[in-house]
Amino acid sequence: MNLPNKLTMFRVILIPFFIFFLLVPVTAYDKWIALAIFIIASLTDLLDGKIARKYNLVTNFGKFMDPLADKLLVCSALICLIELHKIPAWMVIIIIAREFIISGFRLVASDNGVVIAASYWGKFKTTFQMIAVCLLIADIPALHLLTQIVLWIAVILTVVSLADYVIKNKNVMKENK
Repeated sequence: MNLPNKLTMFRVILIPFFIFFLLVPVTAYDKWIALAIFIIASLTDLLDGKIARKYNLVTNFGKFMDPLADKLLVCSALICLIELHKIPAWMVIIIIAREFIISGFRLVASDNGVVIAASYWGKFKTTFQMIAVCLLIADIPALHLLTQIVLWIAVILTVVSLADYVIKNKNVMKENK
């Protein structure tokens, strides 16, 4: 287990702690603890990929677990934010549906020996989703408009990145008929 894979696993391990502090009232600082955990987990996403590429530590485990860890982190946060009445369920459904569709595409492609790599749009989408989650958790009234703008951009990028994947990889579905 190399360092990038350990960082990915650390991100997964942080998720239950993040959820606990976001949803269970323990102290007056719960949301700030949850926010700190989410930021640390998000930064491991940035670090693990950079380290893996820089030091040639890319593994099949990392290729599988890194995007899965991202999905678990962001989707867990978004579902919790529905419960906290910070985000409409329909937005979360769009985001999670996109993840299922892309995962399905990747499975079909994998069966055909094709690897569908993360796209620029997908990475941009993830960045905006993570920023939106941070802003929603912080819930600072003076940043309400910014939070809404970032959230809408995240949803739009979710749809754009889905369209990008489908258009670029439509041949994967044709080959499987």
